[in-house]
Amino acid sequence: MTVEDELTVLNPATEEVVATVPAATEADVDAAVVRAAGAQAKWAALPPADRARQLRRFADVVDAHLEELARLEVREAGHLLGNARWEAGNARDLLLYAAGGVERLLGRQIPVAGGWDVTFHEPLGVVGVIAPWNFPMPIAAWGSFPALAAGNAVLLKPAETTPLTALRLAELALEAGLPEGLFHVLPGYGAVTGRALVDHPGVAKIVFTGSTRTGREVMERCARQVKPVTLELGGKSPNVVFADADLKTAVDPFSFLDNSGQDCCARTRILVQESVYDEVAEHLARELSAVVVGDPADEATQMGPLISRQQVDRVRSFVPDDAQALRGTAPDGPGFWFPPTVLTGAAPDSGAAREEIFGPVAVLLPFIDEADAIRLANDTPYGLSGSIWTRDIGRALRVSQAVRAGNLSVNSHSSVRYWTPFGGFKQSGVGRELGPDALTAFTETKNVFISTEGPAQ
Repeated sequence: MTVEDELTVLNPATEEVVATVPAATEADVDAAVVRAAGAQAKWAALPPADRARQLRRFADVVDAHLEELARLEVREAGHLLGNARWEAGNARDLLLYAAGGVERLLGRQIPVAGGWDVTFHEPLGVVGVIAPWNFPMPIAAWGSFPALAAGNAVLLKPAETTPLTALRLAELALEAGLPEGLFHVLPGYGAVTGRALVDHPGVAKIVFTGSTRTGREVMERCARQVKPVTLELGGKSPNVVFADADLKTAVDPFSFLDNSGQDCCARTRILVQESVYDEVAEHLARELSAVVVGDPADEATQMGPLISRQQVDRVRSFVPDDAQALRGTAPDGPGFWFPPTVLTGAAPDSGAAREEIFGPVAVLLPFIDEADAIRLANDTPYGLSGSIWTRDIGRALRVSQAVRAGNLSVNSHSSVRYWTPFGGFKQSGVGRELGPDALTAFTETKNVFISTEGPAQ
């Protein structure tokens, strides 16, 4: 077997090989689409209550394997054990949430002249989900489980570096009694497996989470078939801190250090009113020096490794040795490590301040007043998430309306809840996942008019 025929999964904390996994070929994708289409037709024909019952059974099986899934996520992705437990629980909870929507996928009766008009939500068919490596388990679930609930089949391609939890979820789906081929995982390389999934005429929709550059290619290829897409792409989220805020809470370093900064919602642009800039910088210096970076399986650890050597090199390219910065520490041994860092000398128009770094690095920038804060917050091609910190509710509402981003929090760093919609503005993506309309994103709306006037005499 050649390198191109398999994926090698490394533990990011040790660089040890965790597993090797066969890589799906274009022929494998073709065969999976055929099986999925057959399974989907039968799945969609089931009474909604039966589909919901099977998804709840799937959730029960996932619940019985939460610790196993969490520890697998630690080994393949380097996530902190506590975070990985939350992620496994999030997959279970989303299954239950989606199951609750199966029997509430309602059409409408629309008043019209001369008859009745009704709408129906019909499943798309086979949906392709391409998941990233930064949150392998929950993001795979966000695209896959609402699609299943809406009556579709799902072909899931996990990232090349993190296929193991996805493969295990597919095994648990079969254990729970879901039909063979309905939820199938295709591990492989993006240029082969991912491209075959995107280009396949039997795949009705693509859900992609990843870089903006790759997202553009996915969108272009889908456009050739007029195939719908949902894209969740990059981010460079602002953390707007006014002088009247609770500063210690507002500039919590874990707003950008969670998952070692490998989070498209990370608050990596810390925008601070100039009157409290020095106070915030001093606070961050103390906090960064205290962050415990190390073994993600140790529950005392606060930050783990990056996903790969390539990612370390990318992050390092934004932080020259002579950069003006506040720094923590990180291990020197095996593993893919980078210290928590806040750049204090970066210009607002620099690459570090405008590009997605995807590591434990933030920039600290001062602003003068509300208008200046809004200008800086919007000075990026991205618009995914962000936080606004102030005790002035009027200001909070004004800034929330003015910042061009899909998910904003006031006096909070939260971004994603499965019961609310999630997605970005500008180059952060197209469409929305999760929330009350999660299932309808995987349906076509059919309109039917029924005449009551009768045939002409």
